[in-house]
Amino acid sequence: MSATPPVPPKIKQAARLKQERAEERARKLEEHRRREARAKRNRRIGIWSAAIGGAVVIALLITAVVLTPQPPSYSAGGSGDAIEGVETFENVSEHVQGAVDYEQTPPAGGPHDPAWLNCGVYSQPVPDENAVHSLEHGALWITYDPSLSESEVSELRTKLPSTYVVLSPFEGLPSPIVLSGWNRQLSVEDVADPRIESFIEEYWQSGDVPEPGAPCTGAVDGQGKVG
Repeated sequence: MSATPPVPPKIKQAARLKQERAEERARKLEEHRRREARAKRNRRIGIWSAAIGGAVVIALLITAVVLTPQPPSYSAGGSGDAIEGVETFENVSEHVQGAVDYEQTPPAGGPHDPAWLNCGVYSQPVPDENAVHSLEHGALWITYDPSLSESEVSELRTKLPSTYVVLSPFEGLPSPIVLSGWNRQLSVEDVADPRIESFIEEYWQSGDVPEPGAPCTGAVDGQGKVG
């Protein structure tokens, strides 16, 4: 039997190079597959992170809306229901210059300054003559003794409508809280008194005022306006 002729060196080298190229291609293919796998995994993580982040933002927004106190809803004008303790007066309506000596404390109508007080929340006493003009337009003036605690004032604010109301401290009140509309007034001892909401519902933006529907903005601010 004849011996197998030896493989020429050039053929061996060519075979070796071919094998090395195949191994290199296989290595690069495997590396490419790994990169693709990592990229897909990172994309999935990014998508899930974005989805979770969006859900968290939406949840926070919903929580903020739910937890943010909303002003109560009142109907303009009342139904004529009697409220225990409400006093009525017969003050006249006229524009005057200068200070006015009012019959009620705080005033519930009468002569007043030609400029009304812009409705809102005040941390300091406001001019009587301007506040009374706001009453003439159907606003309510809620006054409280300056000794009332911050928590009580905050609770009182939660009961107020968003417009056509003035809240301010007032020295020398006959009770801790006095609610005034045009020729109507109610004194209460406690911020939790349910008659506060009843008075607002009955007399807020009442049609039984000298100038119903006239504006409660666009005139003058008192000192210490905070809202």
